[in-house]
Amino acid sequence: MKKTKEEIIIENTELRSRLAEIEDALAAIRNGEVDAIMVSGNKGEQIYSVSSAETPYRTFIEKMSEGAVTLTKEGTIIYCNPRFADIVQSPYEKVIGSSIKRFITPNDSSKLDNFLAQLTQDKHDVLIVTLTNTLYLRLSIHFLPPYLQGDNYILIATDISDLKKKENELKEIIGKLVNHIKALRALRIENIDNTLDVEGRKNKLEFANDKLNKEILKLNRLVVKLKLKQKKNSI
Repeated sequence: MKKTKEEIIIENTELRSRLAEIEDALAAIRNGEVDAIMVSGNKGEQIYSVSSAETPYRTFIEKMSEGAVTLTKEGTIIYCNPRFADIVQSPYEKVIGSSIKRFITPNDSSKLDNFLAQLTQDKHDVLIVTLTNTLYLRLSIHFLPPYLQGDNYILIATDISDLKKKENELKEIIGKLVNHIKALRALRIENIDNTLDVEGRKNKLEFANDKLNKEILKLNRLVVKLKLKQKKNSI
């Protein structure tokens, strides 16, 4: 049975619509905008997880040497990898659902609040904080993309305690060196002052000696004159 022109046009429109839907779905899968797809078949509609990229990514996050955390705007930890639990020295199951401020010193908790308040989708930054277990962390914080619950944050935590320890040791060495230089400078100034005092006393003594020599010379001349006068008078 031949199809009419109108039926062919309708079928063509339906096929184009289905093709557009398939192309949109493929584009969403390529761009990572979907976690799963629904496929209709003989057994009805079935859902397939798009895990080809997710599984290696999750494995990477779980095994990475830095701590990875997803935070709510209030600072509640809704996900963390095992490394972060190791860093804060707390069981994994007790970290999830707790506030990140629980692990940060009070002063740095205030710094974190101010830091998060200034973040935007286009701006991210890093913050150095001290944990209650005395470790130092470098926090790199970003907003999650809008399609991944964009009101939350993703946080990468790097333990920089060894670097901070070396930095403090270097500051201590520099402080000692500065004090040593100040002491040497003071000693040098004191030596210069002493030298100037010796030179001053030497100059005063030389001036006094010269004056005394002149007085002695005058007296000698006067004695000679007196002797000559006395000799004339005796004749």
